[in-house]
Amino acid sequence: MRIGVEEEFHILEVESGLLVPRAGAVLRRLPRCTFTTELHQSTVESNSGVHTSLAGLYADLAGTRRRLDAAASSLGLAVVAAGTAPLAPAVSGHPTSDARYRHMVEEYRQVADEQLICGAQVHVDIPDRDTAVGVMCTVSPWLPVLLALSASSPFWQGIDTGYASWRTLLWQRWPTAGPVGCFADAADYDAAVDDMVRAGVISDPGMIYYDLRPSAHLPTLELRICDACPRAENVVLLAGLFRALVTEALELRAAGAAVCDGHHEWLRGASWRAARSGLEGALVDPVTHRETPAADVVRGMLARLRPALEAHGDWETVSDLTEAALAEGSAAERMRRTAREEDLLACTDLLIAESRGERRPRRQAPVARRRVPRFVAGTAGSGAPEVLGS
Repeated sequence: MRIGVEEEFHILEVESGLLVPRAGAVLRRLPRCTFTTELHQSTVESNSGVHTSLAGLYADLAGTRRRLDAAASSLGLAVVAAGTAPLAPAVSGHPTSDARYRHMVEEYRQVADEQLICGAQVHVDIPDRDTAVGVMCTVSPWLPVLLALSASSPFWQGIDTGYASWRTLLWQRWPTAGPVGCFADAADYDAAVDDMVRAGVISDPGMIYYDLRPSAHLPTLELRICDACPRAENVVLLAGLFRALVTEALELRAAGAAVCDGHHEWLRGASWRAARSGLEGALVDPVTHRETPAADVVRGMLARLRPALEAHGDWETVSDLTEAALAEGSAAERMRRTAREEDLLACTDLLIAESRGERRPRRQAPVARRRVPRFVAGTAGSGAPEVLGS
């Protein structure tokens, strides 16, 4: 069962930590089969190769990040993999010049203007669209746990939002974002999508932003709930867990045991809880629907998935990465800790370093040359292989 990843990255000016609309310049230095544009010119997306092993995926992601960092650095810029950039402005003002993106900006206005967020999407092979739709109900209850593991967006416009994943709250304003509903089969799902297109709610099937969806152009099931992760190994963790969840769901379906009660109303609240707390508070346990310490929920999921992880040879890697994530805390907590001890520019330096594959910034720039932007003054530190398509 093969896996692949799409990652989104913010483009920053190193000295100020602010987003800059330089995607075009960065992409001109990179192969377009692997890197592409996003809605705003301050974001680029990378598409991994297709892999059977987590080790192969990690090597691919690490190499892709090195190439992207080199291209940005040659322009005096940096790239960051995180749900939000700590010093992002209120709006972009620089959408990508593309007919589809122009329509999105005109139709959705402030929602599109504030789409200064980055996610990580994981694709897993699936036999057919009927199967993809059929297993979504089995996988969906566990997606808030994956969100908590990825949470990396506590800051917005220089302010501590109080959330581990503020990106989730921004993302859920789109009309099709959030937990996926229950569908009988692919035809039922496609009919619902067609209804939204005909109603003018969305312009095309690519604007289905459910937390989980059958890919519109690949034979995969796509995970979409997660923040972008500063550390590539966390993306590998998410990919390993998601593949195991899909594997378990396929086995239950084959055994005739995958039964959905049709009640997914609690999932939106569970996603909110994960976005609020990350790994540092409680989550909604997918089995009991009770408030439970995050570490207990994560370890319970890991134990449940052990047979599926062992089937792919992923158990040791995923269990080690899980324990490391629980011991070190979420990216959101690392960011907050750095902001408390120093400031938001130091937090940005941390994100740049981790996105490069380092654990610490390479250097501290002279204070006189690096000032917190005026709009957040006084708030900083508060509280040619086969590749995935875009």
